[in-house]
Amino acid sequence: MSKLLLRNFALLDPKAGTVTSGHEVLVDGKIIAAVERGRIDAPSAKVLDLRGRTLMPGLIDCHVHLNRTILPTAPLMLPSLLTAHAGATLKGMLMRGFTTIRDAGGADAGHRQAVEQGLFTGPRVFVSGRAISQTGGHGDPRSPADLVAPCDCVHLEAGLGRIADGVPEVRKAVRDEIRLGADQIKLMAGGGLASQADFPDQLQYSQEELDAVVDEATRSRTYVMAHVFSTEGIRRCIQAGVRTIEHGYFLDEPTARLMKESGTYLSINLLTVQVIANGKSLGYTDASIAKAQDVLKRGVRAYEIALREGVKVAFATDLSRAPERMSEEFLARAETSTPAQMISSATVVGAEVVRMPGRIGEIVPGAFADLLAIDGNPLEDISLLTEQGKYMPLIMKEGAIYKDVLS
Repeated sequence: MSKLLLRNFALLDPKAGTVTSGHEVLVDGKIIAAVERGRIDAPSAKVLDLRGRTLMPGLIDCHVHLNRTILPTAPLMLPSLLTAHAGATLKGMLMRGFTTIRDAGGADAGHRQAVEQGLFTGPRVFVSGRAISQTGGHGDPRSPADLVAPCDCVHLEAGLGRIADGVPEVRKAVRDEIRLGADQIKLMAGGGLASQADFPDQLQYSQEELDAVVDEATRSRTYVMAHVFSTEGIRRCIQAGVRTIEHGYFLDEPTARLMKESGTYLSINLLTVQVIANGKSLGYTDASIAKAQDVLKRGVRAYEIALREGVKVAFATDLSRAPERMSEEFLARAETSTPAQMISSATVVGAEVVRMPGRIGEIVPGAFADLLAIDGNPLEDISLLTEQGKYMPLIMKEGAIYKDVLS
C-alpha cells in the first residue's frame, strides 16, 4: 500500500477543542501510521502540502434514512430504484465531509456491502435494517382510516419498519434483523411527527417488550437505538438498557442526569423539526406540520439541558426528505452550543456511538485515515463545514482521496 505524508497544516483535536500547528501525519494504506510534531522521516511517501489549512477528522452523522430521501414518492418505487437513489445520496454525504453514517431504519446490509465493495461511493455505513414498531406506532404508516391489517409479506413505508406486538414477536423481529445483518436495532418506543396514528409523547411498547428487545440485542453483541420524545419514555428506555435515545425532544433536567449516570447517549436532531414545521412543499401532512411547530421550541431546550447536564450528544440529522441540507444541522445548533461542542459531537462522540472510538473521529495513530482539509478554522467559524463541502478542498476516507483540489 502507498504512503502519504501530509504537512503544512493546523491540526484540529476534537477532544481538546484546539487547533495547533507544527505536526505532520503519515498515512499508510487505510490507516494513520504516525502523528508527530516536527518532521516525519518517510522518504518513500508521497508528500501532500495542505498549504496552511486545517486538518480534521471526517464527520459522523448518527441518524440518517437512506431509503426515505425521496419521499413521498418512495412507496411507489421498486427496491432497485430506491437503492439507486440511496447510492446517489451516499455520494453526496461523502462530498459534504461525512465519512461515517448510521442509518436509523430502512437501509440494510446490502447498502453497507455496496460501499465496502466499491459499488457505491459513500461514507462507512452502519445499518439498522427495518425499525421495529408496535401496531399503530411510529413505524406503522397506515392512516387512522386504513382498515387493512399488515402482514409479513409486505414491507411497509418503503422498507422503513416492521410491525411486531408482544414479547415473542419483538424477540423474533430482533433476531430476524440481526440475521439480515443489522449493526444495531432501531426501536420505535414513542410517537413521532411524520406518523399519523400517534402523538409525540405517546408511550409505545410495554416495559416487558422493551426489555425483551434489549435482551435480544445484547445477547447478539449489539445494542438498541430508540425513537422516543417524552421524559417518561426516555426513562423507560434507560431502565430497559437502551443505549442511544433518538430525538428526546422533551428531555428535562432530572432525566438528563439519569442519562448521564447510565451512560446513555442522546442523538438529537433540530434541523429536521424545522424542515417538517415548514414542510408543506415536501409533502408533510398538516398534522405533522402542526406537531413539529409545537415540538421545535422544546427540542432546543432539550439540547441545552443535555449539554448543561453533561449528557453525551451525538450529531444527527434525520433529514428524510432533504438530505442535501444535512450540514445545516451545525447552523441549527449554533445558537445553543459552541463550534467545539458541535465538532466533538460529530467526531469523537459519534465514534463512541458506533463503537469505534480511537478508530474514527480522531487523528491518532491506528485510526482510519478519514481526513478533511478545511479552508479556515471551523472552531472559529462552524459554517466552514456547510455549503456542500465548498470549504473542503481535500476529503479522504480510509486513506483513499475522494476530493482533491490542492494537487
